Amino acid sequence: MVKIAPFGSWKSPITADLVASTSIRIGDLQVNDGKLYWSEMRPEEEGRYIVLEYSGKGVKNITPDGFNIRTRVHEYGGRAYTILDDVFYFSNFNDQITYGCREGGSPFRLSSDKDHRHADYFGKVKVIVCVREDHSVEDREAVNTIVSFNLDDRSSRTLVEGNDFYSNPRLSPDGGSMAFLTWNHPNMPWDGCELWVTEFEKYGSTGDMKRVSGGFNESIVQPEWSPSGELYFISDKDGWWNLYRLRDGEVEIVYPMEAEFGGPHWVFGLSYYGFESGRELIAIYNKDGLKHLVRIDAEEETLEEIETPYTDLSYLQVDQGYAFFLGGNYKTAQEVVKLNLDSNEIQVLKKSDTVVIDDGYLSPPKPIEYPTEKGLMAHAIYYPPDNKDYKPPLDELPPLIVKVHGGPTSQTTTTLNWGTQYWTSRGFGLVDVNYGGSTGYGREYMRRLNGNWGVVDVDDSVNAAKYLIKEKLIDPEKTAIRGGSAGGYTTLCALAFRDFFKAGASYYGISDLEVFVHDTHKFESRYLFSLLGPYPEEEDIYQKRSALNYLDQIRAPMVIFQGLEDRVVPPNQAELMVDALRSNGLPVAYLPFEGEQHGFRLAKNIKRSLEAELFFYSKIFGFTPHDEIEPIEIENLP
Repeated sequence: MVKIAPFGSWKSPITADLVASTSIRIGDLQVNDGKLYWSEMRPEEEGRYIVLEYSGKGVKNITPDGFNIRTRVHEYGGRAYTILDDVFYFSNFNDQITYGCREGGSPFRLSSDKDHRHADYFGKVKVIVCVREDHSVEDREAVNTIVSFNLDDRSSRTLVEGNDFYSNPRLSPDGGSMAFLTWNHPNMPWDGCELWVTEFEKYGSTGDMKRVSGGFNESIVQPEWSPSGELYFISDKDGWWNLYRLRDGEVEIVYPMEAEFGGPHWVFGLSYYGFESGRELIAIYNKDGLKHLVRIDAEEETLEEIETPYTDLSYLQVDQGYAFFLGGNYKTAQEVVKLNLDSNEIQVLKKSDTVVIDDGYLSPPKPIEYPTEKGLMAHAIYYPPDNKDYKPPLDELPPLIVKVHGGPTSQTTTTLNWGTQYWTSRGFGLVDVNYGGSTGYGREYMRRLNGNWGVVDVDDSVNAAKYLIKEKLIDPEKTAIRGGSAGGYTTLCALAFRDFFKAGASYYGISDLEVFVHDTHKFESRYLFSLLGPYPEEEDIYQKRSALNYLDQIRAPMVIFQGLEDRVVPPNQAELMVDALRSNGLPVAYLPFEGEQHGFRLAKNIKRSLEAELFFYSKIFGFTPHDEIEPIEIENLP
């Protein structure tokens, strides 16, 4: 029987324990000789990454005992392994040394020391090419190059050097050419990079190099050689990440479309297309926040949709009549999928999460487009309150949580997120904002944030809520904003620079940009130059966009969550915020966590913070949660 109860007070099977329970993290799919490989992060093994093999006969772990398959190149890593001639080559996280190992054998070293990290491995005919990051000299920025390993004598040599960054070294089918990407400070790879091709001879000696495409304002993703030896790649030169190829020395577009066939290079090994034959490609494109699988005939210039139940797809691999990828939707967490390209039959090889909840407690995503500043439109995914057991009292509207993703050059996905469904199943509306600067909506949309971080993201978050209020979907007196890290930065800016939201939750939010710019790694060390301006030349912008300098302007109640070992956002920043809110007479709660850094990892702390946030909203918005929650202290509560 359906009960009548106020929004926020609904009983839900999606508990804080469920949200905090750690599911497997899957990624880095690769195909080799008809076998599929992928990496898994094992929470029960203290976050150890392993690699598994699927051969059609089942799945097995090929990782040697005691090894952790993860690289620290660019700190975010990716593509930390490859397979060549039945030998498994990989980066070991603990010492960052590259090893090789045959099945049943003992691992042997390919690299010599922890100061030379490697990633983005690609092997062919007794040679592996990869990216090297040299940390051997103290007080010097790491040096990135492309190197090769001679698998006969296990020696290495430098192939390409001189620029700040490299990625995607890929050898042609005949082994005579190598393609690669490169870029320099202050660019991030999604701002602009270059695609080069060089001659490649035995064991990696190189000849003349030629720039194929790219530049300071053109981003290129995933160069790949077709079976016939043509070079394909994804470029946003015409405003969208579309497929191109190099044919007879000229660059030509394969299939123009106002959609994204690529995404930002945060990690190595991302894959958005593969070859079914010399002329047919299987590809993923992203439009309006949803992803689609398609078949493209590159000669006839036709595109055919391939029906799947998934709205989020990644790490696409194609081999021998099959497509392999990670798929998910709002009912399904990420899973490894094998798709028969002839029959369209789907086989799930591995699930990241085996928990099953009745669909009646799950809120479906609704992509929305809404007006924002300067006559522009912005994008978000809206999740309405949804619980099959409850209805609200007549004429009551739900509270709203505006969720701000990190990145900030990122995009929210529609894969099942227990954290989102935790709120909607209790009677909250939640809007996941893809503010200007997010990827997935074209280059111009992404560039809106350039010079405007702390402005455009804030405007788009506020206007998402205003749109839902105008549509009479949300109670205008019960709006909250929440986010962590960069999302926490937007949350704090929204509360300091706009008098709109009625409550806020900051998880280790960046409040002082000058601290952030001084304490980061090479890959992101100039990231803020595009988002704000060069530092220290534009020091005043960094100060004006730092909420820590304007705490007296905050007029909304806040709950603040902080790791006490956080180096990115030192605890004293959170404490200064708490002191200011306390002095302003605003309701404020502060939950510091021992042992946590920038991002919470311990299940007990994730659970505690989620329940504390619900308790906080219940006191601010005036409802009684069904959950039994340990109370938190809220100062200045009327």
